[in-house]
Amino acid sequence: MTRCIVLLAALWLAVGSPAAQARTMTARIDRVDTAVATLWQVRVRLDWPAHAAHGELRLEAARVEAPTLGYRFRDLAWRCPLSRNAEGRWRCDGEVRSGRAAPLRLAVDLGPATTDAVLAQGPARIALRRSAAAPDETAIDLTRVPLAWAQALLSQGWEAGRLNAGTLDGAIAVQAPGQGPLRIDGELRLTAAAFDTADASVAGEDVGARVGIDYRRLGDTDLVALDAELRGGELLFGNAYLDLPDTPVPLRIDAIREGPDGGWRLPSFEWRDGAALHAHGSAALVADGSLRELEVALRSDDASLLPARYLSGWLALGGLAGLQLDGALGVQLRVSDDRLQALDVRLQALDLRDGGGRFRFDGLDGDLRFAGEAEVDSELRWRGGALREIGFGPAWLPFRARGGELRTREPVEVTILGGRLRFDGFAVRPPGDGEGLRLRFGLAVEALEVARLAESLDWPAFGGTLSGEIPQVRYADERLDFDGGLSVRVFDGTIDVSALSMERPFGVAPTLSADLAARDLDLLAITRVFDFGSISGRLSGRVDGLRLVDWRLSSFNAALYTGRRPGVRQRISQRAVQNISSVGDASFVGSLQGQLIGLFDDFGYARIGITCRLANEVCRMGGLRSAGNAFTIVEGAGLPRLQVVGHNRDVDWPLLVERLSAVAGGDVAPVVE
Repeated sequence: MTRCIVLLAALWLAVGSPAAQARTMTARIDRVDTAVATLWQVRVRLDWPAHAAHGELRLEAARVEAPTLGYRFRDLAWRCPLSRNAEGRWRCDGEVRSGRAAPLRLAVDLGPATTDAVLAQGPARIALRRSAAAPDETAIDLTRVPLAWAQALLSQGWEAGRLNAGTLDGAIAVQAPGQGPLRIDGELRLTAAAFDTADASVAGEDVGARVGIDYRRLGDTDLVALDAELRGGELLFGNAYLDLPDTPVPLRIDAIREGPDGGWRLPSFEWRDGAALHAHGSAALVADGSLRELEVALRSDDASLLPARYLSGWLALGGLAGLQLDGALGVQLRVSDDRLQALDVRLQALDLRDGGGRFRFDGLDGDLRFAGEAEVDSELRWRGGALREIGFGPAWLPFRARGGELRTREPVEVTILGGRLRFDGFAVRPPGDGEGLRLRFGLAVEALEVARLAESLDWPAFGGTLSGEIPQVRYADERLDFDGGLSVRVFDGTIDVSALSMERPFGVAPTLSADLAARDLDLLAITRVFDFGSISGRLSGRVDGLRLVDWRLSSFNAALYTGRRPGVRQRISQRAVQNISSVGDASFVGSLQGQLIGLFDDFGYARIGITCRLANEVCRMGGLRSAGNAFTIVEGAGLPRLQVVGHNRDVDWPLLVERLSAVAGGDVAPVVE
């Protein structure tokens, strides 16, 4: 566009006087100023043989700058045959070059009342018209113009933006009076547009749009009004990924920038995507494009469309890819200087389901309000839901926002597994002042039925209850820490859980850590439930440093052993012996009675003990005592006297799990020495 305007000014100098009828004319001009561009070191040469119907025009400029539009050219050269018709119109059509860029074709038609020019390259075409009656106005028509041609103009308002693909069609009017403001307005159509930034924080692909633009420059102030309609394509803004529908999405933006180094203010914007999303508000950006202030109201009458179209980027970041919504919601929020100042969320019969089946909330209803330092009450409720396959009942959550924090006004109780969960002092502090989201609450677990838990998780059937109290649960910096512990009454004994924490609970590869302590468990009940063969006695022990990464065992240090208890027999069946032998690379041996062991169904034992330190998928095994690479797992008592000895202290963990699965299926064979 600027090339046309610049070359027209130079052409007027070359042919606009009677001297142009001379056989040869040359001119050297240090500087030429126009309303939108300046040329330096201009050289013009016109060769016109006597009595010839046309001549040849050559125009060169060492440097051309149009700072308002952002265009700069070096070594500009145009060469064309110049002719004049009977009506006095001049015409010149030839190739124009700038530096090493691919050549374009420029055709200029000068008449007493109008000036027309066409710049073309292949199917791309920019047509320009100026009228002598309105010398400050230029009309421009664009046909299949590569979007990349507008790179310099884009950089004036968005320095980091890069235009990669797409075409432009439409019409623009440029008003550039010598003493007045520059104004550009018109309507453009984008086809298959693609753009991005060097850090890929902002990008677009295959975007279609109709854009009405009104741009004005008043001194150092830029004013922009956009009235657009987007149709299809993908957009990325930081963590926000938008998959636009093929149906039109109207967009309106008013923007102001004061000074070339200032940020943009958006006094108003509006986005309408049918029942999926209606958004309107205002915003302010700093010079680097980051958000300084945002005030927006959002409404969705069909929330099922939100995850795929607007939320997938944030959901994936939070480990919630595939989340499903159904119902309606509204959100109003105000953010200033990276801090949430106000929030009002309204939910209407909203169903929420995790794509991986980890959780479900049914019938979420009510509102959630936050107002900075001010005090405001709100409440939410749900009809029911589930964690994995474990269902839970309805709940009511009364909130109070005060002092920059959102808290529950009273304890919240949820029925689950025949018992109750009680949350005390739930409080959340939104991100701000360089800190992320922070959350804390107390948790009490009251008489959850282990049998129902086992049934829900498809575990072997066993009874017992789960109870305990965690005085404080804290979430900060993507880490969840639990003070106190839980106690599980199971197998007529207890299992205590302590040092419980979780990293990235809502992110990629969540990691769970805990210590477990088992006390006085009934071995006979355990072996019956897991169909291991029968072992009578009492079992205690510890599992320290238990660590699960993405819900798979990664490391632990376990030690389990039996202890004598008055009135409790200590017997082990031959089937249990051969299962232990199969799992632990062990053999069972005796003394003089070795040849008789196979004749007995069960045996007395004095002690059983086994250890495993798991690291890097290798279990370092041990027992009651060790001698070289061998370790004793079962120490016999009475006649026939039995011992079970392991012979390989380093066992591949996946192989060990495979052996345990074989035991559960009964597919084992005895090993007798």
